[in-house]
Amino acid sequence: MNNISIIEGDLTKANVDAIVNAANPKMLGGGGVDGAIHQAAGPGLRKECFKVEPVNGIRCPVGEARITSAGHLPSKYVIHTVGPVYKQVANPRKLLESAYLNSLRLAIENHCQTVAFPAISCGVYGYPHQEAAEVALGVCSRDEFKELQIYFYLIGNQMVEIWSGAKNNMNADRNLG
Repeated sequence: MNNISIIEGDLTKANVDAIVNAANPKMLGGGGVDGAIHQAAGPGLRKECFKVEPVNGIRCPVGEARITSAGHLPSKYVIHTVGPVYKQVANPRKLLESAYLNSLRLAIENHCQTVAFPAISCGVYGYPHQEAAEVALGVCSRDEFKELQIYFYLIGNQMVEIWSGAKNNMNADRNLG
């Protein structure tokens, strides 16, 4: 897990190949991380999102990912993914895993070497932070992603402590096994 870093900071300032947007299914901006990314990227990001063809008004179903250019952000791409609303789905863990998995695979397909994530679904979508950290780090630590440098940009000391603790626990478990 040496390729995974946890940072307290502003995702929109991450100097990486791709930042991941915790988007809503319409991909046209919203609150939280999504709103901050759209605001920092400028109107070009919204124009890029409009190029993604909607199906019944949905540009990105829950658990899937889409990629666009990044507007005025320092990254080359924005990978939009939709995490689950924790209490509204039968298997939120599977959908959250899918959101991370599809985002990382899209990064690799587009020749990214560095990618920065927020804590997907941990805001208004209500995902328990400890479980979300375990899911995210579990996916990101898979062998297929070991060549990527992965950064988690988190807001607040408490989130950093939760994610750092989950990473340390996973490292300890691996060292025992």
